[in-house]
Amino acid sequence: VQLQAFGGGLVQSGGSLRLSCVASGFALDGYTIGWFRQAPGSEHKGVSCISSDGSTKSAESVKGRFTISRDSAKNTVYLQMSSLKPEDTAVYYCGRTAGPCARLGVLRGRDEFGGWGQGTLVTVSS
Repeated sequence: VQLQAFGGGLVQSGGSLRLSCVASGFALDGYTIGWFRQAPGSEHKGVSCISSDGSTKSAESVKGRFTISRDSAKNTVYLQMSSLKPEDTAVYYCGRTAGPCARLGVLRGRDEFGGWGQGTLVTVSS
C-alpha cells in the first residue's frame, strides 16, 4: 500500500506543472488524499486535499493557482499547478487518510496521513 508522486521538474516562474499521485495496492476512491511539500530547510506543509466524497481544500498560499482532482479509472490524484512562484520550490508528496480534508477550516496535518512513497521535486526558477 503506497502512493508515488510523479511529474516534478524545472519550470520558470509563471509556468505550470501537473503532478500525479498514483496508488498501488488500494483504490483511491475510498480515501482522502492530501498533497504536501517540503522546501529545503523548512517543515512539511499541507498543499491541497481531496476527500472521498470529492470535496477539496487548499492552503491559502496556493488558492486560485493549484487545483486537485481525481481520476478513478487511473487510480490517480492530480495536482495541477499554475502561476508557479519560486517559493513553490519543494519536494511534493502525497498521503492518504480517512475522513475530511480539514478540521475547523484548517487542513489536517501530515501526521494524520500515511502511505507515503517517493516524492517529486519541483523547482521554480525566477
